[in-house]
Amino acid sequence: MLNVMLVDDEAASRRALRECCGQEPDVQIIGEYGGGEDALEAIRSQPPHVLFLDINLETMDGMTLVRALGESPLPLVVFVTAYEQYALEAFEVSAVDYLLKPFDRNRFRGTIERVRRRIEGQSAAQRRDALDGMIERIEAADNARTEERPHILVRLGGRLQMLDPELIELVTAHRNYVKVRVGRETYTVRSTLQHTEKTLQALPMVRVNRSCLVNLNHVRRISHTPRGDIILVLSGGTTITSSQGCREAVRQQLVRLSVEPDCYET
Repeated sequence: MLNVMLVDDEAASRRALRECCGQEPDVQIIGEYGGGEDALEAIRSQPPHVLFLDINLETMDGMTLVRALGESPLPLVVFVTAYEQYALEAFEVSAVDYLLKPFDRNRFRGTIERVRRRIEGQSAAQRRDALDGMIERIEAADNARTEERPHILVRLGGRLQMLDPELIELVTAHRNYVKVRVGRETYTVRSTLQHTEKTLQALPMVRVNRSCLVNLNHVRRISHTPRGDIILVLSGGTTITSSQGCREAVRQQLVRLSVEPDCYET
């Protein structure tokens, strides 16, 4: 029997992993955690055979958690990520596997088959060497991406500030300017919505109405009006409702991001 732990701060991702594990007769979940600190304590207390680990945890990222395990019994780690920047070709040639969100049951089964073979054929030392090498590749890819990622110049009071585009939740048109929302802060940029949309094309930005762009990476809750318009609640607390003309485009983007089949069906 393979004892596994799930560590992901998104409930939907844990649910998808749980359902896929439930289809495997020799897989038993011995713990689910949304944060790295609780997971670290549990892994040390009851080491699993396999750890499904989200790279981008809010409080303690996946690499930090793995390093914190030290010399304790090391599970076989399957990194789970929604971002393709982590040198996926490196995963393919390493002894560490990954799942790219959204994944389906066939992809999960392929991962579990590789996990079974590696557990049987690898020593603890080989597993540690493979994992250390994989972490180096992930961090090198992430650092290169950070260096290449363009920043946006915004005005804050009487001074200018460089802003990381990935922090942007919302962009709204306002006369000859656009308002850029980051959490509870709003910055003013002398630009058009069309130009800003082109500048941010590397991000999953979706136009929810004629004057508003939303970064889907910052959507936390989704609901609907009685007539079917889509209501998005962002990580900073802002609530945005799609217009009738943009409703279908928003719906298609949400369907594409759905982990579970038919998860997003209005």
